[in-house]
Amino acid sequence: MCGIVGYIGKQEAYPIIIKGLQRLEYRGYDSAGVAILDGDLKMFKKKGKVSDLEASVKGLNTSGNVGIGHTRWATHGPPNDVNAHPHYSHNQRLAIIHNGIIENYSTLKSALENLGHTFISDTDTEVLVHVIEEFQKRDGLKLEEAVRKALKRVIGAYAIVVVDKEDPNKLVAARKASPLVIGLGKDEFFIASDATPIIEYTNRVIYLQDEEIAIIHHNSLEIINIENEVQDPEIHELEMKLEALEKGGYDSFMLKEIYQQPDTIADGMRGRINVEEGWIKLGGINEFQERIKKAKRLIIVACGTSWHAGLIGEYLVEDLARLPVEVEYASEFRYRNPVINEDDVVIALSQSGETADTLAALELAKDKGALIYGIVNVVGSSIARLTHAGSYIHAGPEIGVASTKAFTGQLTLLTLLAMRIAQLRDSVDKEFLGKLMKELVNIPDKIRQVLELNEKVRYIASEIQDSPNAIYLGRGYNFPVALEGALKLKEISYIHAEGYPAAEMKHGPIALIDEKMPVVVLANNTNNYDKVVSNIQEVKARKGIVIAIVNEGDTEIKKIADYTIEIPATMDELAPFLSVIPLQLLSYHIAIMRGCNVDQPRNLAKSVTVE
Repeated sequence: MCGIVGYIGKQEAYPIIIKGLQRLEYRGYDSAGVAILDGDLKMFKKKGKVSDLEASVKGLNTSGNVGIGHTRWATHGPPNDVNAHPHYSHNQRLAIIHNGIIENYSTLKSALENLGHTFISDTDTEVLVHVIEEFQKRDGLKLEEAVRKALKRVIGAYAIVVVDKEDPNKLVAARKASPLVIGLGKDEFFIASDATPIIEYTNRVIYLQDEEIAIIHHNSLEIINIENEVQDPEIHELEMKLEALEKGGYDSFMLKEIYQQPDTIADGMRGRINVEEGWIKLGGINEFQERIKKAKRLIIVACGTSWHAGLIGEYLVEDLARLPVEVEYASEFRYRNPVINEDDVVIALSQSGETADTLAALELAKDKGALIYGIVNVVGSSIARLTHAGSYIHAGPEIGVASTKAFTGQLTLLTLLAMRIAQLRDSVDKEFLGKLMKELVNIPDKIRQVLELNEKVRYIASEIQDSPNAIYLGRGYNFPVALEGALKLKEISYIHAEGYPAAEMKHGPIALIDEKMPVVVLANNTNNYDKVVSNIQEVKARKGIVIAIVNEGDTEIKKIADYTIEIPATMDELAPFLSVIPLQLLSYHIAIMRGCNVDQPRNLAKSVTVE
């Protein structure tokens, strides 16, 4: 959640921090704040978006070459000015920003109150800075040593940056289970939750590892671990381009990212598939080829949209590679004492590569000896570093909170992975596999054709925008797409929606159908087509409003549905690539018509780095 930015150098810190917070606002937008060191420690905080903070600070003295900033996604305490970060220590000598959760903050708070500390906010973060102050005051420690001792008392997850007005030429940063990146400039350093605020100034970064502490001056950087051992960090070069962080003429990041999908899917396949020669190459598989070939089971762990992609991956792997697959919610998997064996392969799906529950699930599986494989979007992310092997989806930065291009990017990698495992296990007819490979390469062009239907989708959205509920139905490969379509509508338009296997409608949900209920039916897969037609007839018999996604040239469903969206035909295994696009557009247009912020929907944040 929360976005962190820090700067130390020769430039004015405030403009750099504000711009960085704007880049990170997709991580949290309940409140924002900045602390600047310039002889004194100046703090500015405001409930709302970064623009609200800017307006409140206008005309005030924000000068200084050292500063920290934060945009918050609330965990402890409601969004307000007081709970916004940064937070002062009791003596107001220190200020801290924090992403994560301090699980034992209540115990620490009670002990500090007994020592005379008083607290202003409801946050766990304020408790942490008081702990640091207590070590500093009691033992006469330098800031970095007080931070190190305090963190040894902490249970939970954190990415923090701390400043001290009596040591004004220093930032101290640390992380555990929450991401933190340090950008290296010339006599200046940049700190952020991810690389998006940094790329404008430098492409050289260091990813802090768990329980590492960085001591940063404008011309020097030292990294130690929590045991006070000096570390030798690896410097990475970013490939991200600044223009990838802009809307590029679109009204929103979400719309831009929907329209990017033909290109991002092609990027995900580039160099990994050759139809003429019949090969699929995934670098992450090569080293563990035999182990994957002989695996007894595949376990996919994910959350949210990634979990829906994992369900499609289950269908693909079992269908093509004849290998049993289980798809698990990471948040449940980690707590239910799962049976994991050394001949299992555990695949993690995560756009950010920082999802806290998925990381914890991987650590559990790794401890039990399973092979861990990651499919993520963000280079250098925690999941990418934790796994034995993996593949990047190469979708570029996804700024819209509701995932679109990352979903189809994950589908691309899962399809390639399923086909590659099928090759290794010799489990599928080579002629059929060749046909599937050829069709996969054609998918980007077919998505371009679907995107040309935008105006028709917009019209349908206008007809159902005031509906309080919706049902999405799909069979086979399209059932997970129904789940994903319903999630998109909930996320950005705040309409209650549910996805179901079409055959399950009559086991309960059919009771909800009346003349006010839109029912979106995915009917572009050829298997079970007649069954889907029957499901539509059941809805119409109860006066439900049917919106059907069908293949071009379909005549039967067009006769009975209220609205049809005709998309290019493809093989059933690849149907989700095409059927999901109208659903993304539908949710987008409905949300816009309802006046919702599609890029920053309420209560949601892009990267879920807390439990």
